[in-house]
Amino acid sequence: MSKHLERLGKIREAMRQQGIDAYIIPSSDPHISEYLPDRYKCIAWVSGFTGSAGTLVITHDFAGLWTDARYFVQANEQLQGSGFELVKLRIQGAAEYAEWLAEKLSAGAKVAFDGNLASLLVAQTVKNTLEPLQIEVDGHTDLLSSIWDDRPALPQVKAFLLDEKTTGQSTTSKLEAVRQIMAKSRVESHFISSLDDVAWLLNIRGQDVPCNPVVLSFVYVSQQEAILFISEGKLDEQDIAALNGHGVQVKPYEHAFDFVKHITSSSILIDPKRTCFAIYDSIPSSVKIVEKINPSTSLKAVKNEVELNHIRQTMIYDGIALTKFFKWLEETVGKEELSEISIAEKLQAFRAEQPGFVDVSFSTIAGYLEHGALPHYHATEQSNYTLKPEGLLLVDSGGQYRTGTTDITRVVSLGNITQEEKDDYTIVLKGTIEGSQAIFPVGSKGYQIDAITRRPIWATLRNYGHGTGHGIGFFLNVHEGPHVFNPTNVDIAIEEGMITSIEPGLYREGKHGIRIENLVLARKYYSSIFGDFMHFETLTICYIDTALVNKELLDQTHIDWLNNYNQWVFDMLSPHLSQAEKEWLAQKTKAI
Repeated sequence: MSKHLERLGKIREAMRQQGIDAYIIPSSDPHISEYLPDRYKCIAWVSGFTGSAGTLVITHDFAGLWTDARYFVQANEQLQGSGFELVKLRIQGAAEYAEWLAEKLSAGAKVAFDGNLASLLVAQTVKNTLEPLQIEVDGHTDLLSSIWDDRPALPQVKAFLLDEKTTGQSTTSKLEAVRQIMAKSRVESHFISSLDDVAWLLNIRGQDVPCNPVVLSFVYVSQQEAILFISEGKLDEQDIAALNGHGVQVKPYEHAFDFVKHITSSSILIDPKRTCFAIYDSIPSSVKIVEKINPSTSLKAVKNEVELNHIRQTMIYDGIALTKFFKWLEETVGKEELSEISIAEKLQAFRAEQPGFVDVSFSTIAGYLEHGALPHYHATEQSNYTLKPEGLLLVDSGGQYRTGTTDITRVVSLGNITQEEKDDYTIVLKGTIEGSQAIFPVGSKGYQIDAITRRPIWATLRNYGHGTGHGIGFFLNVHEGPHVFNPTNVDIAIEEGMITSIEPGLYREGKHGIRIENLVLARKYYSSIFGDFMHFETLTICYIDTALVNKELLDQTHIDWLNNYNQWVFDMLSPHLSQAEKEWLAQKTKAI
C-alpha cells in the first residue's frame, strides 16, 4: 500500500469515529497563502499533489482533487496510486466541490474542515450551499495533526525591516493611509492575516515561505494602536524599537488567536478572501464584522516612484543574468549533459551574481519538449529530461531582489523546429505584443486586457486555460492582488502604478508549450474630449527569440514593436556585458 493510500485510510477512520461524511482539505494556511510553509503542505502530504492550487474532498467512497487547467496533466501523474482522482474545475478558484457535495450527500450528513486552513469566503460558500439542505457543516475539525507524526514545525528564521530609501514610504505613513480608509468605511478596527499585506504595511520581510520574502504574522490596527503578532526571536531589539517608534506594539504570534476572542471595538474590517474561518468565527458576536478587501492590498498594488526606480534597475540586473544564461545554454547544449533541473540551477547561479539577489521568486519552470505544455511544471528526479540540440525549451523564472521582484517567460529553439511550433510561437507573440501596446480608458478592468491579448490567438481558433496576467509585488509575492488580467476580473480597475504580467500561451499536450511573458507598468497616456487614457510601459528587459518567428503571420505593427523592443533590450544591457556577450546579444536582437 502506498503511503498516500495509508494516510487516506487513516483520515477515513477518523471520519468514521467522529461521524463525518465528507472532509475538505484546502491548499492554504491560517494566512490563506498561495505558497505554504512545509507545515501546511497538507495536500501534498495527503495525496502527493504538489501544485499550489487545489482542494481535496474525501468521502467514505470517493476521494478527489479539485484543481484547474494549469494542473490537469500534473495532477493525473501525481495522483496515480494515491486513492485520489482528478476533478477538473470549470472556473479557476471556484469552490465547485460544494455543489458536488450537495448532490452527493443527504439531509443529516456532516461535512467538516479545519477552519485554520479555509478562507472565510470558502467556508461561507460551503455553508451557504449545504446548510439549507440540512447538511451540517463543522469548520473546526483538524483530522491531520493526530496522524501526521513528523509534521514540520513552523519556521524560525529571522525577519528584518526595510528602510524608507528602499520602500519609498514609512510604516507610519502606511498606517495612516490604512486608517483613513478604515474611517471612510466607518470601522473602528482591522485585522490583517495575509502575509504580504503585513510585510508591506510594516516594511518587514522574512524567509518563512519559500520564494516569498514574508514572515508568519498577524497585525491588528485601530485608530489608537497597532499590534504585530510575530514569533518571539524573529526580530532583534533594534527592529522592535523601530516598530515601536512607528506606534506598533510587538506581541507573540500565538497570542493573536486569543486576542481576537477579546476584541472590544464596535466594528472590525476583515478580508473574506484573506482571513481564515477560525479567526472570523472567534470574533465576539458583539463586534460588527465588515467584510471588505484589505486596504493595504489596494495600496501596495500601486507602486510609488521610489519603488519603480528600484524595479527598473532590478530589471537590468535580471536581464544581465538572463542574457548570460541563454548565451551559455546555446553554447553548451549538445556538448555537455544538461537537464531541466541543472539549467534551472545554472540560471539561479547567474541571478545570484547580481546585486541584491535574495532568492528565486518561484520554483523555475524549465519545460523541455512536451513538459513545456504543463503551465506549472516543476522537474523532479523522475521527470527530469536531458536536453538535446532540438525542440523547444520553455523557461518561466523570476528573482527576488531587495529592490524588486521579477517574473519572465521565454521560449527558445534548441534546433530542428517544426512549422507548427513556429506558427504557435508567432501567434502567442502577437498576443503578448497586442496586450503590451494596448491603449485603454481609465477605469478599464482586467478582463478587457485579457480579451485584447487573446484576440489574435482566438482568431486562429486557439486558446489557453489560464489568466493572461497577475499583479506582482515589490520584493514581495510574485502573485499579488487585487488586479489580474483574466476573464473573471470585472471589478478591479487598472490603476496607474500597477505592475502586471502579460503572459499568453498555447499548449499542445504531449508535444510542446509556448508562453511569452513580460511585466508591464500601467501609466497615464493621453486625455481627449472622450476621457483619460492609459497605456503600458514594458519593464522586462530580455530579448525575444526571433528565430522562431513566422514573419508572414505578423502585421507591420507587430514587427515594429518586436524590433524596437529587442533594440531597447540591447541598448539597456550592452553596457553591462563583456564584448563576447555583447556580440552575441547583438545577433539575438537583430531586426527582422
